Amino acid sequence: MDIMNVNPTRMQMTKLKKQLVTAKRGHKMLKDKRDELMRQFIELVQENKKLRDKVEAELAACNAHFVNAGAVMSKKALDSSLMSSKQQTGVEVASKNIMSVDVPMFETVSKSEDEGDIFPYGFAFTSFELDDAVSSLGALLPDLIKLAEIEKSCELMAAEIERTRRRVNSLEHVMIPRYEDTIKYIAMKLEENDRSSRTRLMKVKDMLLEKAHHYSEKE
Repeated sequence: MDIMNVNPTRMQMTKLKKQLVTAKRGHKMLKDKRDELMRQFIELVQENKKLRDKVEAELAACNAHFVNAGAVMSKKALDSSLMSSKQQTGVEVASKNIMSVDVPMFETVSKSEDEGDIFPYGFAFTSFELDDAVSSLGALLPDLIKLAEIEKSCELMAAEIERTRRRVNSLEHVMIPRYEDTIKYIAMKLEENDRSSRTRLMKVKDMLLEKAHHYSEKE
């Protein structure tokens, strides 16, 4: 029996009973939180799997386009074509709260609204294979950013699930049983004290009767 180091009094038992009710309520809330986190985590993992497969396929296609461009253009011409970029792309970072977990939100932001600015060269001296390569790379970037957002969210939610699981287990297997055992121990001690008190009172009563009337109630 794992009990707390407390005085076995009725006031202490009342206090522990209130704490036990609070612990059980907290245990239920944490279990509900853990279950909801798991549900949303599984949805994110499934979304992550689909997007990762898509990004890997897009990366393979993008790489193939650049290989084709390198086959029809000299390395010097290819390097000089990609030397200067007209388009600048950044990432705006925000966050949203999912079950007390702040997960990131990434969004690509281009400084130029002209879609043609993704091509950092003139079309007169380049091949259409390079155009395809640059176009596929431009289309790939938002998916890459989204994939980074989802994978970071999965990482943060997994850490929160683990923390919540430990707290649930601590309450379920340590704190709540300890409260219950301590309450039982105090109740047992109080019953023993009540029996001892009744026994002492009966003995005192017998002594008083014997002294006053020269007989014992037992007789």
